[in-house]
Amino acid sequence: MIVTSTSQHSALIDVNAVALMLSCSPRHVYRLCDAGRMPRPVRLGSLVRWDRSVIEAWIADGCPVVAKAPGGGS
Repeated sequence: MIVTSTSQHSALIDVNAVALMLSCSPRHVYRLCDAGRMPRPVRLGSLVRWDRSVIEAWIADGCPVVAKAPGGGS
């Protein structure tokens, strides 16, 4: 059974789409994620995807830091 979604808001998007939304490079998206400064992606095997609605809400909130960076830095 194949389930498709007609709503763009529940879609999973790749790093290139997130980079376009943030006006940055895909590498910078990974840096933000690794630093805990943006919502974590969903991993589907080797695929890395973000929930579009989560990213849109995060941007609407002003891109707040999601988690403290590893290593105890301030």
